[in-house]
Amino acid sequence: MRVALSQITSTPSPDENLSTVAEQVKTAAADGASVVLFPEAMMACFGTSLGPLAEQLDGPWASGVREIAADHDVLVVAGMFTPAPDGRVFNTLLATGRDRHVGYDKIHLYDAFGFQESRTVAPGEELVVLGDVGIATCYDVRFPGVFTGLADKGASVVLLGASWGAGPGKVEQWELLVRARALDSTCFVVACGQADPGRPTKAPTGVGHSLVAAPDGSVVAAAGSSPELLVVDLDLDLVEKTRANIPVLANRRL
Repeated sequence: MRVALSQITSTPSPDENLSTVAEQVKTAAADGASVVLFPEAMMACFGTSLGPLAEQLDGPWASGVREIAADHDVLVVAGMFTPAPDGRVFNTLLATGRDRHVGYDKIHLYDAFGFQESRTVAPGEELVVLGDVGIATCYDVRFPGVFTGLADKGASVVLLGASWGAGPGKVEQWELLVRARALDSTCFVVACGQADPGRPTKAPTGVGHSLVAAPDGSVVAAAGSSPELLVVDLDLDLVEKTRANIPVLANRRL
């Protein structure tokens, strides 16, 4: 499986961000990628008023991503926002293309480090797996059960979109957590974050350092802090080999 991680900095404008999706997917598909992963909040960056921008999966932004994916015959995964019944929004990771068009609503909300995502965002409830690909969002990476749960549902690869909050030690935590979740689940974890915007912000707008961790926790590829398109080949046979050598899923008792 050839995957592309589009580490970008999204703007407050869904239209501008949709154009970026189109450009990045075109480039990734030309390089042979079958999956193109974008960060959380790709539709609009955090620090933007999300309620007025939220739309359903059949709305113009999600439909635009769907058309881009179809044009290039790839699966595109990108963060957006959908309306929640209580007036908040869902932090949704859209997965579209190759006969798929579904959303994963982020389960674990970022009420940490002085930020309160739950003030404007409602939590999701369901894990989402598309064949052998599971999807997760940002703060979920701190919860091992999400990743073992995705593996239990058949995932060999977990696509993780993020807009990681900056701060002392946060890059190190990000890298450690991604590698740990790969080991927990014996899956590839493909983790794409927003690039560092280059200025301090109160909202979690990204630190870069997207990476791919193998099922044994080793780093297959990694980006720096600036915008970058990272294209990586995943050897899915390595998943079964690792699970035979490190059978943590089979050996679990709790």
